[in-house]
Amino acid sequence: MKDIFFFNSMLTPKIITFVYWLMLLTSLISGLGMMFTAYGGGFLSGLGIIIGGAIGARIWCELLMVLFKIHENLQKIANKSE
Repeated sequence: MKDIFFFNSMLTPKIITFVYWLMLLTSLISGLGMMFTAYGGGFLSGLGIIIGGAIGARIWCELLMVLFKIHENLQKIANKSE
């Protein structure tokens, strides 16, 4: 807990992981809803939502995680030079 309060450990990557799974669930539910409702866009549209949502969520979360990996590697470099 001390690491989180003094910013020695990052909390945001854990939140991003949770948000990623939430986005996957949301794209799955919306895609299934589009496939099987009367006013949806049809089976292929729903499948596109599921696949596109999963790929888009993954890319967005990976881009955010790259920032934290860069920070982690910079800390390793800084600690080596001390």
